[in-house]
Amino acid sequence: MSSEELLKDGRKKVVIVGGGAAGMSCAATLSQHPQKYHVTILERMPLVGGQATSIPLNADRYGTSWMNDGVQGGSPVFKHTFNFFKRYGHEPEGVKLQVAFGQGKDSFWTNCFPSPLVDQFSGDIRKFGRVLKIIKWTMPVLGIVPIRIMLRMFFFSKDFGDKMVFPLIALFLGTGNQTANVSCAILERLFDDPNMKLWDYDPETLLPNLPQMFTFPHLERFYGDWAADLKSKGVDIRTNTDVTAIKSRSKKGIVLSTAPFGPEKGNTTTSEQSGGEHTGPESTTETFDNLVMCVLADEALKLLGKTATWREKFVLGGAKFFDDITITHSDSKYFQENYETQLNPELCAKPKNKQQEDQIAFAKNEQKGQNGEPSGYRPMYYTHSYPEDMQKIEMAFDCTNYQHQFRMDHDADKPLITYDNHVFQSIFLDKTHSDLWTIDKIDSSKIIERKWWHQLGHRWQHYVRVVPGMMFLNGKKNTFFAGSWTLVNMHEIACVSGVAAAYRLGAEYEKFDDFAEDLFKKYLWISHGVRYKPGKKP
Repeated sequence: MSSEELLKDGRKKVVIVGGGAAGMSCAATLSQHPQKYHVTILERMPLVGGQATSIPLNADRYGTSWMNDGVQGGSPVFKHTFNFFKRYGHEPEGVKLQVAFGQGKDSFWTNCFPSPLVDQFSGDIRKFGRVLKIIKWTMPVLGIVPIRIMLRMFFFSKDFGDKMVFPLIALFLGTGNQTANVSCAILERLFDDPNMKLWDYDPETLLPNLPQMFTFPHLERFYGDWAADLKSKGVDIRTNTDVTAIKSRSKKGIVLSTAPFGPEKGNTTTSEQSGGEHTGPESTTETFDNLVMCVLADEALKLLGKTATWREKFVLGGAKFFDDITITHSDSKYFQENYETQLNPELCAKPKNKQQEDQIAFAKNEQKGQNGEPSGYRPMYYTHSYPEDMQKIEMAFDCTNYQHQFRMDHDADKPLITYDNHVFQSIFLDKTHSDLWTIDKIDSSKIIERKWWHQLGHRWQHYVRVVPGMMFLNGKKNTFFAGSWTLVNMHEIACVSGVAAAYRLGAEYEKFDDFAEDLFKKYLWISHGVRYKPGKKP
């Protein structure tokens, strides 16, 4: 069907820039109404999925032929994400989360068993719960205050912030070295909001013992199945296609230019997302009725160029991004030198009750979990703070302990994969502070992949300019914005944002779960200023 014929058949021509979770969710929702929309996804990379990527592994050495190297898992509240998984026969796998922060008696703590550091800050931990309630009661005012200021306002110990609060938020929210500048609003929501929280606040240990989390299925296969289904429904998905310019936005439509895009010449590391160039013929100009920007805010602003309004410049310009690098490797010696990877009895505090006795027994592999889960101290998430600046953090994963496809046979005398062949990820944050990084200590012969990421810093300014400002941008000039950056960096929020953009274009929201519907309703109000009423059109 030609472009002219599409303009005459009565359907809206919707172009979605970006084929990540937001773009795919938007297209999936619009595709439920093929008589109303002709949907085109333009994706620069060879595959859809955005940061939800997978890489191949040597199965003989590492015990599995693949791993997810970007987005890896989520909490039980990821209802929309899991619903999309299940549509295509992919299931998340439950895991009891184990984390380890810091190293040595002075900075180590974990959610696996009581530690001296948790005992040391017991008063601060209890006060923290009271302050969370104060933030909730005074949200419009105290909610925008950066965490670092809040900790000083309520006279928390500096070490409590440096060794417990900042590493915890950095690890789970992905705020990295900007954690100190995160607003109190997002801190309170992560502990208290049933739609967003990643864990429950524990007045004794801050982080509860072994909370339930989920690891994601093979994301490249899932997104491949998703894309194939959308194509079968008429969605035009064009990978290796770059939007070079948005020329105009008016009542007559959206005029933009596209060009083929491929790996940069001489760049053999295709995982380096920043590398690429325009290939093939010169750019093509196309016209659409509506535009959905499912790229990061700074990229959206760049593409909008001269067509950007002052409101778009102000709101989108409030989102700040930082360049981080993830090294996927099998250097177990490096990992052991920087983290508490094995149970050290000296790091266990004296138990105060039967529950803590059971936790220590579980960590020592002397007792099974309540639901029969494998026992033993096997952390999945780690952090390491720099002595020169305790607010600057390195993050890491033991992917073999975390991702389900690596799962060891815990009933055997020996694990299937030795620790020397575990797959790790070390994440070095904000390249402007690369002088602090320990990246050069990783054995280069054991590096599996290097990948750069352009990550959102959830600064307090984000919740003053970006989050409340989105409702004044969405729908203007036939343009909508979607992505996790519109609220908080979670795969679930990316999915909900894409569905919300489709809803604003006239698609229906298909209810499948009360909890999920409630999150969609809240997001629609926050980012679009629209109240959702079941059964009614937007």
